[in-house]
Amino acid sequence: MWVRVMIKVKVPATSANIGPGFDSLGLALNLYNKFAFEEIPQGLEITGCDGRYKNKYNLVYRAAIKTLVKIGYKVSGLRIHMETTIPPSRGLGSSAACILGGVLGANKLAGMPLSKEDILGIATGIEGHPDNIAPALLGGLVVSILEDKKVYSSQVPVAKGIKFIALVPDFTLSTKKARAVLPSNVPYKDAVYNVGRVSLLLSAFSSGRFDLLKLGVKDSLHQPYRGDLIQGFQSILEKSEELGSLGVYLSGAGPTIMAMVEEDNMDFIREIRNYLDSMNYKWNVLDLEMDLCGAVYE
Repeated sequence: MWVRVMIKVKVPATSANIGPGFDSLGLALNLYNKFAFEEIPQGLEITGCDGRYKNKYNLVYRAAIKTLVKIGYKVSGLRIHMETTIPPSRGLGSSAACILGGVLGANKLAGMPLSKEDILGIATGIEGHPDNIAPALLGGLVVSILEDKKVYSSQVPVAKGIKFIALVPDFTLSTKKARAVLPSNVPYKDAVYNVGRVSLLLSAFSSGRFDLLKLGVKDSLHQPYRGDLIQGFQSILEKSEELGSLGVYLSGAGPTIMAMVEEDNMDFIREIRNYLDSMNYKWNVLDLEMDLCGAVYE
């Protein structure tokens, strides 16, 4: 007799780099993708997404199957339902959420044999880097690195009183294209610049010295190059600072721009919306907070 078991997973959006923390810093946000998994007698059924993703190349499915193979658990068929609110190819961790959702769904189907460390390693192996995967799994602000193919991560406490305003354009930017514009070598002074800024950034977050965030998010390794791919990038940064943001940076590989403001600041949202309405492209403004739980089974 076939027993139907529905497994539901919720994974948060993430914002990586946070300026100078290239490929090592990321934080989780209260915007989510939800996935439901059900083992079926045979075949593959995927619902809730565009028709071109309803096949074996679907990222959630690929991550799930890779995990099941690693665990050694065989399924005769799989049904996946997707509810995605994280905009894809915008620098908000959409692919990381899909990968992590697939890994977590497979782990639950197989009886939960994997530890969080195992899940982090498998998902990072698929994604290629842990800066989005780690905060999506653990929640909050996370520092993560790869050392000898192993992921090491640590959560950083963030003082209360801050929220994140995502400025999301209606155009996409692939991570591959955003990485292609980066130089293969950087000047020593640029590396030193970023070491100082990322150290100040982490201290400012944990101590509540939000007045230092404006300096802490400065970057010389990727934003100067990727910013050229986003029309109006520099002017939006300058306007955000003019309107009183605590700090503004390129989220992940972009093109989303993230502004940090005091949690009771409503004027910034209204005024930045008015400014973005004058741009050539349409921009959506999302009022977000940090997610402290990370991915969960529902």
